[in-house]
Formats: sequence, structure tokens, C-alpha cells
Amino acid sequence: MDHTDRRILAILQEDATLPVAEIGTRVGLSPTPCWRRIQKLRSAGVIERTVALVDPRALGLGLIVFIEVEARDHSPEWQQRFLAGVSVLPEVLEVVRMAGETDYWLRVAVRDMAHFDDFYGKLIAAGPLKNVTSKFAMERCKSSTAYPVVTDPAG
Repeated sequence: MDHTDRRILAILQEDATLPVAEIGTRVGLSPTPCWRRIQKLRSAGVIERTVALVDPRALGLGLIVFIEVEARDHSPEWQQRFLAGVSVLPEVLEVVRMAGETDYWLRVAVRDMAHFDDFYGKLIAAGPLKNVTSKFAMERCKSSTAYPVVTDPAG
């Protein structure tokens, strides 16, 4: 991946709806070579997918919860059962396996506390857990899906 590919990625992370011709103009390429580079980045798995980012409040999902899970068991069977159980819950936006005291970190979107209480029952049914700690977001101060892309050759 060269400097131009990185510049393309930075642009796409900000607005993937831009026409290829516009992206090409910004990086100094004509549309066809720019399109080829984008396709190459897709086929290489660098661009995983293209999605629309939605305001959770517009969907009535005004409560974001960060949940720390400590496993009671660390066997592959428990992990498989737990991940299968939480992966099917639509409220779960992200699951990350952690190092340290917390085994898993979940980011969850729910309507309100009653919805969270219902979700919590489904979560604990996913597998025997040692400890679950929930932290409720009060305000989203920054939100981004864009990874930092070094586009300066010196940087």
C-alpha cells in the first residue's frame, strides 16, 4: 500500500459516497486508475465493507452501555458459547476480547433502562459469567469510525 492508497483510504473513511472521479481528483489520478486502486483495496480486505452510519437516537436507541464481562470459565467451549450467544443479540454493536481483569468488553445500544434490563437477561443466559459491570454513557463527545491513516511520507 503506497501513499496514494493511504490518501484514498483517508478520503473514503470520511465519505464513501464520493464519486470515484472526485476521489481521483483529490489524489491526482484519473477515474479508472482510482477505481482500480479502490477495487484492489477491497479485494485485499483493506476495505472490509461500506456502510451507512446512523444516529442511534433517530432509531430510539438513546442509551449506550459499555459492559465489562469476566468469564467464569476460560475454555474454548465457553468462549464459543458466549460469543455465539452475544453475536445474535442485535443490541450488541461490538465485542472485544481484552487482556487484564476484564475478559470481554461490549458496546450495546438500547432504548432505555427497561430495554437494558431485558437485554441483561439475554446476556447472562449466553453463558455462566463471573462478573458483569455495566457503565452507562451520559454523552457522546466524539464518535468516529475512521482509523488514522498516515498520508505524509515523513510521518
